[in-house]
Amino acid sequence: MNDTHPVVATIVNLYHDVHRQLREEIIDLAPEVLEWTPGPDTNSIGTLIVHLLGSEAEMLRSVLGLPNDRDRNAEFVAQTSQRDDLLHRIDTADTDLERLGMSITEHDLFTSRVRPNKSAAQSGLFWLVRNYGHAREHLAHVQLTRQLYLLTSTR
Repeated sequence: MNDTHPVVATIVNLYHDVHRQLREEIIDLAPEVLEWTPGPDTNSIGTLIVHLLGSEAEMLRSVLGLPNDRDRNAEFVAQTSQRDDLLHRIDTADTDLERLGMSITEHDLFTSRVRPNKSAAQSGLFWLVRNYGHAREHLAHVQLTRQLYLLTSTR
């Protein structure tokens, strides 16, 4: 019998859907596309995915009251993006969702927690929903960056 709170199960499934869509966006992209940026002060697809997944992992650990060693600034340092590495990171995030996400209890949903770099304590439910919005926002950035690359590379 599964005693996962229905809200948690729904949110975990929504995150899995974001991961599925990320895979679809990058499955056929070469490293130069994954590293391309549309302009100054923008991020590559690879950077966006590393950041999105780093934020998600931090959020899960925070909601559960677990320690976290995330280096957010390192997520934005230019690095070579390989599709297989990004796919592996997405797979790891899926595993974390099953292991950590599905262990979130009703108590965790309504317990106030402070996340690193955030000023106010909020409920676990707040952090789950807020971070899901963050993930969707960056998924859209990934999709737009891919579209812009394809537009500029065909000229």
